[in-house]
Amino acid sequence: RDASRKFTEHPGVPKALIVPHAGYVYSGAIAAMAYAAIADRAGLIRRVILLGPAHRLAFDGLALPGVEGFATPLGTVVVDAAAVARLKALPQIRSLPPAHAAEHSLEVQLPFLQVLLGTFTLVPLAVGTASAGDVAAVLEAVWGAEETLIVVSTDLSHYHDYETAMALDRATCDRILALDDECIGFEDACGRVPLSGLLTVARTLGLRARLLELRNSGDTAGGHREVVGYGAFVIETCGKRP
Repeated sequence: RDASRKFTEHPGVPKALIVPHAGYVYSGAIAAMAYAAIADRAGLIRRVILLGPAHRLAFDGLALPGVEGFATPLGTVVVDAAAVARLKALPQIRSLPPAHAAEHSLEVQLPFLQVLLGTFTLVPLAVGTASAGDVAAVLEAVWGAEETLIVVSTDLSHYHDYETAMALDRATCDRILALDDECIGFEDACGRVPLSGLLTVARTLGLRARLLELRNSGDTAGGHREVVGYGAFVIETCGKRP
């Protein structure tokens, strides 16, 4: 950027969302704010790349479910076979149905997407032990254009008291806004690995992160003794003009 020129910032074009994945009574309102932020572009989105941490099974790499669709009470979301075939050429990708069998980080996002988008195809990836570079390479392979939305599912800090959690999550929020994945640990975000991959690509492409909401379970449906943090962010182009 030419430092001699002054720019006025404008809302950019959303490309990716960072959303929480706890029970709806706890984090649903925060996740909904992220999806609401792209409502005016819903008609353009035909494919969603959805990544979340694997909570139930330890494995290396990123796991595809090996199925043709995901069923919810709102209907079946078809898995994008062409994108899956492309990803299978990458060494960090594997087909591992058990990684998805009891995993909630992806499935809780589907009703939001179904209501918002109607018909779309899905690339669901449970993320195990991998590097930010591994995830970034996957995202780059299916990044697409305005027809593709990236969604990273992650909660923030877990089981601290309310005041401690607020301070920890604020610090994590600042790192996300700075696209600084190196300083985000697993204790800061359970989806640290897919989050780091997204921030890596965003940094490379000159995108920016914008905070929509930062709360925790003490603000929604829980007490203040042990809370879980939730953040909603949008990754977007940097809208600017001279």
